[in-house]
Amino acid sequence: MNRPVRIGNASAFYGDRLASMRHLVDTADIDVITGDYLAELTMLILWKARQKDPAAGYARTFLTQLEHVLGTCLDRGIRIVSNAGGLNPAGLSEQIHQLAERLGLHPRVAHLTGDDLVDRLDELAAAGVDLANLDTGQPLADSDRKPISANAYLGGWGIAEALGADADIVVCPRVTDASLVVGPAAWWHGWARDDFDALAGAVAAGHVIECGPQATGGNYSWLSEITDRRYPGFPIAEVAADGSSVITKHDNTGGLVSVGTVTAQLLYEIAAPAYPNPDVVAHFDTLSLTQEGPHRVRIAGTRGTAPPETLKVALNQLGGYRNTMTLVLTGLDIAERAAYAEQLLFEVLGGKDRFAETDVRLLRFDHPDAATNPEATAHLRITVKDPDPRKVGRVFSNATMELALGGYAGFHTTTPPSPEAAYGVYWPALVPSRFVTQTAVLPDGTERAIPHTHPRESGIPSGRVGDSVSPTVGTPGEALDFGPTERAPLGTLCAARSGDKGGNANVGLWTRTAEQYAWLRQHLTVATFRELLPEAAELVVQRHELPNLFALNFVVVGLLGEGVASSTRPDPQAKGLGEYLRSRLTDIPTGLIGAG
Repeated sequence: MNRPVRIGNASAFYGDRLASMRHLVDTADIDVITGDYLAELTMLILWKARQKDPAAGYARTFLTQLEHVLGTCLDRGIRIVSNAGGLNPAGLSEQIHQLAERLGLHPRVAHLTGDDLVDRLDELAAAGVDLANLDTGQPLADSDRKPISANAYLGGWGIAEALGADADIVVCPRVTDASLVVGPAAWWHGWARDDFDALAGAVAAGHVIECGPQATGGNYSWLSEITDRRYPGFPIAEVAADGSSVITKHDNTGGLVSVGTVTAQLLYEIAAPAYPNPDVVAHFDTLSLTQEGPHRVRIAGTRGTAPPETLKVALNQLGGYRNTMTLVLTGLDIAERAAYAEQLLFEVLGGKDRFAETDVRLLRFDHPDAATNPEATAHLRITVKDPDPRKVGRVFSNATMELALGGYAGFHTTTPPSPEAAYGVYWPALVPSRFVTQTAVLPDGTERAIPHTHPRESGIPSGRVGDSVSPTVGTPGEALDFGPTERAPLGTLCAARSGDKGGNANVGLWTRTAEQYAWLRQHLTVATFRELLPEAAELVVQRHELPNLFALNFVVVGLLGEGVASSTRPDPQAKGLGEYLRSRLTDIPTGLIGAG
């Protein structure tokens, strides 16, 4: 099997397009089809489902998708690898067998276990593993909240083992997103554990296709480049024996695969260019991108170093209960009316001190002499949180209705009064990999322990987070003169891709040309970034350079609070943050505008 392995990804999240797996199988020549269903929030959703039904805990939509394609995949030898197992991979494996029996089919199904640490937290604490929060440094033992899920991110070698045992379907729990590509590529090409450059290349490919159409024109800043406005095709990675890959999409679909769309996804939800995975640290500042043809981009040259001796752990804790009501204000005196509404509401409720946390935001959409009624409105968004569900339930939301006739002129709300909802808190941590035992349950029922790759055994130094193996690019020295400037949106010269990693937000920005990047690198310091993003004024901002991509990546620590389920920010996953930055006015060299 010396030719590249063709891996298509048909799901980017739990709830993604149901028809995508069928479309990919029907229209693309692929060897492996993958599905990514898990995010930090998804683990909380699956935990809630399991409280209602102990047999649940997996992504149910995967079974619907599988029913559409299982027979065809078996006929064509297409392997299926998915992390839809979530909190219950054995349960999903059993459901697949039942589905296959109903269809008269006989797939060989394997599943992986070992990621779930929630019942071992006391054992780990006794062994000296403090599971300190990666963002705050607080040990888990010092938290007064109860962890309800704790899952270590596993690598790709368990997947490779299962495929090597001739599994048609591999059901994964919380493996890293990129592992869904690393495992099949390692199996296909017979890589060794210390083939770090090849593994790093597979991590890059996996990171690009994990979010589905985000690599093929979805969520792309430069909309004018997308001439086929049909729904974007789902991505395919053709991974070669040396780890290089070509990113493409299936035929007769919309969207675009370009250096720009691939750059966007490489920058998505990363921090430093040294991107750690359980099997390798992939150095994204060493790779190169080349447009090989229409909708074909080659990723090559990715360097890899040995993985760290730790695995990331995603914990979810019960945070309490929350509720939000949004009051609409119209016309004149918006700020004064908002202050009056806030005062009256909390007077009715007995004061802000009744709640563990309150968040009040005035969102201005109004402008003078608006042509339509909606264009004259602003929203007052009020969120309350408390461990006691009674305080934030109907008692809170019904109280807003008391302002209907006794409050400001023009009072109305965007929704009727709502009940409380439980929310979770995300807690990222590290665990030494020696405490985690990954097990592959093979199609014949055999259980096989999958060892971790340890740097000391490989003889190659580990790539620590933040390390770079590309030539060092220091802070800007002597200022370059780019000529006269004019006020223009930052997005005049750069595109952006932003997202969440727990309570942190990342924003990657890149330009089309080297000259534009030289300006961006000099201009967009942390201080300037904070000026453009006032929310970040008091927060830690990390800045990373990827000159090979003409890109900068910023991480804003704590912008999203304690994670998406807890955040009171209107955009809790920071999906629009990059586009907001692009809209901000700054001083741009006139000679660079329109270039490239």
